Amino acid sequence: MQTDTLKSLVVEALEELKARDVVELDVAALTSVTDVMVVASGTSSRHVSALADNVVEKAKDAGLRPLGIEGQQGGEWVLVDLGDVIAHVMMPETRQLYDLERLWADLPTDSQRTETPDRQELRGQELSGQELRG
Repeated sequence: MQTDTLKSLVVEALEELKARDVVELDVAALTSVTDVMVVASGTSSRHVSALADNVVEKAKDAGLRPLGIEGQQGGEWVLVDLGDVIAHVMMPETRQLYDLERLWADLPTDSQRTETPDRQELRGQELSGQELRG
C-alpha cells in the first residue's frame, strides 16, 4: 500500500472516532525508520485505546498487519507501527510533555547533516586525541 493511502487510512480511522488535534508529520528526510508520523490526542485513556484499536482494525481490514503496537495497557500513549506510517495516540498531557511535533521539526534533514570542512577537521582532531590516549 502506498504511503499516502496508508496515511489517509490512519487519519480517517482516527477522525472516525473523534480524535483531537490530528497532525501529520513527514519525517522521510529525517529518519529511515518511517516516512510519516500521525500524532493525535484522545480525551481519556479509554478513548486513546479505542482510537489505536480502530487504526489497527482498519489496517487489518485493508490487509495490513501492524509491525508493532506499544502502550495498549497504559492508555497514556499508544503507538501503532504500520511501517511507512506510525500512529502516536496520546493523552493531551503526555503529548504536551513529549512534544513530538517540535522534536521532529527541530531535527536536521539528511541534506543538512552533510559534513562541512570545519566538522571534518574537528572530527580529525578528536580522532588524533583518541589515538594519543589509546
